Amino acid sequence: MADNNMNSKDFLLGTFIGGIVGAVTALLLAPKSGKELRGDINQGAHQVKDRAYVWKDVAQEKSSDWKDKAYTTGSELKKKAMDSTAQITKNASQKTKEITKSVQAKLQEKRSKEDKALEAAEEVAEAIEDAAEELEKQK
Repeated sequence: MADNNMNSKDFLLGTFIGGIVGAVTALLLAPKSGKELRGDINQGAHQVKDRAYVWKDVAQEKSSDWKDKAYTTGSELKKKAMDSTAQITKNASQKTKEITKSVQAKLQEKRSKEDKALEAAEEVAEAIEDAAEELEKQK
C-alpha cells in the first residue's frame, strides 16, 4: 500500500511540475505583446495559486482522516492488548489455583499416610510394651 501511495504522490508532483513548466513555456513562446504576456503570466500564477490552495485543502483533509484512522486503530490495538492481558492473567490465575489444589491434595494424602504410619507405629509400640509387660509378669 505504501508503494501505491508513493506512486500517487510522485504522479501528482510530476503533474504539478509539468503543468507549471508547460504553462511557462507556452506563455514565453506565444507571440504576444509584453502587456499581454504579463497578463497571461499573472493569470497562470493565479491558477497555480488556486491549485495550491485546493491541494492544501485535500492534504489537510487526508491528514485529518489519517489522524482519525491512527487514533481508531491505536484504540483498537490498545483494547485488544488489554483484553489479551486480562485473558492471560485469568488463565494464569486459574492454572495457579489448579496447581495449588493439586499440591494441597497430595500433601493431605501424604499427611494421611504419615498419620496412618504413626498410628501403626504407636500400635506396634503399645503391642511391644504389652508384650514386655507380659514377659515381666511371667518371670
